[in-house]
Formats: sequence, C-alpha cells, structure tokens
Amino acid sequence: MRKLLLLSLALASPLTFAATECTTADKSQWQDQDKFQADLKAQGYEINKFKVTGGNCYEIYGFDKDGKKVEIYFDPVSGKPVKSNVEG
Repeated sequence: MRKLLLLSLALASPLTFAATECTTADKSQWQDQDKFQADLKAQGYEINKFKVTGGNCYEIYGFDKDGKKVEIYFDPVSGKPVKSNVEG
C-alpha cells in the first residue's frame, strides 16, 4: 500500500516531467543571442519573446514566415531546433 501511495505521489508531482535539455556545452560555445535572433528574423520569424531556459535552450515565442504561432526550443550551440510547437 505504501509503495502504491509513493508511486501515485511521484506521478502526480510536476517534478517528474523532464524539461527540454538542449546542450551541456559551456556558454562560451553558445551562439551570440542577438545574432541568433537576427538570423531567425532574416528567415522570416517574428519573435515576441526570447529566453534562455533552465535546460540550456534558446526558446522563442512568436510567428513563423507563414504567420503560424510557434514556440521553438533551439540548441544554442548548433542553432538547430530541438523541440517545437506550431499552432494553426
């Protein structure tokens, strides 16, 4: 019974959900944030919010070149998308 209770608590805890991890590289190896955003804008992205996540990702909220709402996590070293969410 105790094991079942502990398992239930663990599954219900928000800490059990892993954050998106993009890199373990030292920040000295990361692309410059301003240049990275400028490159995305040149590709047609409209960036409403840019942040560095706890999982060492560059994350943007905004719109792609087709006007679709996006949330994208990028590896700050390679610049490649790691995870994305595109709406409609």
